[in-house]
This record gives sequence, C-alpha cells and structure tokens, in this order.
Amino acid sequence: MRTITLGDRLDIETAFADFPSGVAALTAMVDGAPTGMVSTSFTVGISFEPPQVLFSVQKSSRTWPVLRRAERIGVSVLARGHEAACLQLASRSRDRFAGLDVTEGEGGALFVGGSALRLECRISAEHDTGDHVLVVLDVDRLDATANTEPLVYHRRGFRELLAATPHRDVA
Repeated sequence: MRTITLGDRLDIETAFADFPSGVAALTAMVDGAPTGMVSTSFTVGISFEPPQVLFSVQKSSRTWPVLRRAERIGVSVLARGHEAACLQLASRSRDRFAGLDVTEGEGGALFVGGSALRLECRISAEHDTGDHVLVVLDVDRLDATANTEPLVYHRRGFRELLAATPHRDVA
C-alpha cells in the first residue's frame, strides 16, 4: 500500500477508482430534447421515509444546468449489457440518445430500456462541496426488474459481479 499525495488529482482519481460502483443514467426531456448524463456516484437509501437517492456532479458539467430544469428526472440503474449505452450517454456527442431504447415517464423523465431499476425523481436539494454538487432526489415512482445483473464500474472499466455466497431472499 502506498500513501497518495493529496495534491495530485490523477493519483486521487486512480485511488478512488479502486472502489467499485454501479452506474446510473440520469435522463429527461428538457425543452423538447432528450438530455442525460451518467453517474457512478449514485447512492440509494439515503432516506426511506421519504424515499431519497443521491448523486454528485462536477460543477464544470455542461449537462447538469440543463437537466436540472426538468420537472422530473428518470434514473435508470444500468444493467450488464448496457456498456455501449453507458459510453454513449457519457460521451460529449450532441446526440447521446441516437439508437438508444428509451421510454418517457411522467413530467418528461426518460428511462433506458432493460435497466435493473428505474426511479422517477424530483430534485429535493443541492449542496455545494469541493468541485462537485451533491444532488438529493425525491423518488416519486420505483420500478425494479428481478434477476437483472447490474453494470459495475471498477478501475476505469466494466466488471461482472460473482456471487461469493448463495443469494437469499429477504422476506
């Protein structure tokens, strides 16, 4: 193990990349056009009453100022097999949605087809911190797909989960 120099952004990013995470697409129709971004900082269960989720976005993002104007934001927790869709939505391309299977929900929320989890959300709060903004979303609707493997991002690449123990249903 080595100590990371806290002034070196690349070293910090490389160290943080050791933490595996799920991948969420945050998408909506804004002014008649699909708008979206990808987040590996998405976190569920920050509150159950009311149900809330959280993600962070860089203050330099050009997408967030547009997306935050949406009445509702669709959060699609991407599944294994969404690697190409993830890269497309994360690109700087003007048409991130070309050929993607998306459906529209209430208030303009968009969802990526085949997602493991779909959440229809509204912005509850935004908190400035460092070079990011923490965004808390209220969940208005939740749709889950059983037995769908999540898309996992780890060390700047996509990975598959392997079960270390047998799955057990919680009653």
